[in-house]
Amino acid sequence: MKGYQYIARDSSGQRKEGVRQEVSSNDVLAYLRERGFTPVSIRETSESIKQTQRTPGRKRVKSSDLAALCWQLNTMVEGGIPITTALDTIAEDVENLQLREILQHILEKMEKGETFSDSISEFPKVFNRLSYAMILAGETGGTLPTSLRRLAEYFDGRDKLARKVKGALAYPVFVFTVIVLIVVFIMAFIIPRFRVIFDQLGGKLPAFTQGFMNFYDSVTSNLVYIIGTLLFLIISTSLAYTKTQKGHYLFSRIFLVLPLLGGVFKHAFIAIFCRTMSTLLAAGVSVLEVLDILSEMPNNDIIKSAITQTREHIVEGSNISASMSTSGFFPNMVVKMVQVGEESGSLPKVLDRTAYYYEQKVDSTINTLMALLEPIMIVTVGAIVLVVILALYLPIFSMSGPGG
Repeated sequence: MKGYQYIARDSSGQRKEGVRQEVSSNDVLAYLRERGFTPVSIRETSESIKQTQRTPGRKRVKSSDLAALCWQLNTMVEGGIPITTALDTIAEDVENLQLREILQHILEKMEKGETFSDSISEFPKVFNRLSYAMILAGETGGTLPTSLRRLAEYFDGRDKLARKVKGALAYPVFVFTVIVLIVVFIMAFIIPRFRVIFDQLGGKLPAFTQGFMNFYDSVTSNLVYIIGTLLFLIISTSLAYTKTQKGHYLFSRIFLVLPLLGGVFKHAFIAIFCRTMSTLLAAGVSVLEVLDILSEMPNNDIIKSAITQTREHIVEGSNISASMSTSGFFPNMVVKMVQVGEESGSLPKVLDRTAYYYEQKVDSTINTLMALLEPIMIVTVGAIVLVVILALYLPIFSMSGPGG
């Protein structure tokens, strides 16, 4: 197939542009006429759709992109605009090329008679099972605008939470990188200069300085082995996590018990769990299907196992709160809130409030983490600099002292 860039006008005279991958230009003409467009120009382009995927404008579709799409669709469909017209209008203004192409393909399928939910199911990497279930529930129950609004709110919340967690992870990485750079700078530029001075001065060095220089010599002479060992540990750890079931399970457990960061991961997931469950239940999706969708979301074996166990106990006849309690993962507060929601018949609303509580808890933990890391960084850097200064200047202080 070849790539063709076309320019056309619709019945109102509005300009339409796009790229199609077809066998010939006649197929592009047929495509435009089917949609009621008047062709202005069609020319072959060297870029096929596969090549377009590598262009800088073709970025990964993010939660923020999907939130914006759902908000736009919700507004237009609530205003009485047909879903196909809304998709066509939105596709023209979408900056993300990947999302634009996907919307165009969805539109083509819908024009051939497929439903919106069936059309988006062709793109599971962008529209996950949650999106499909929400849209299907909206179409089946005649509440598509409401489903789109709930989906937009979900993607908005997930995007904000993801940014907070990434921010919490970015700061420790930054702190560690700064410390490593300081140590490398000291070892590469400062210590060698003082070694030359010590050699020129001669004499016996103070014990602290001698110990420091011995450590420095040991590190520099074995630098290749140290780097090799670190690389081996990183690669073996990565392979254990990605390729072995036991390794993945072990690191899944470690991630959840890390000081502060483990709390961030756990609370962030519980917030997403409650928000997603609330959104799907409010849209009319069954509890078992909700748990099926939720079990596909986490990459952590401990969390995935807890959701699977919860589902199995519900299938056996237990209620949701008792099943969650049996899994041993969910905090007692979440279990109690779900119990209250079940008994009062307002589970989606209760879950929504619980999600908000844990989102605030994530905020609080991240703020605590930041407050702790700042002094830790200052103390660590200060300690490194102090050790280096003492070790390098002790010989000079000794020479200038009473017996020097």
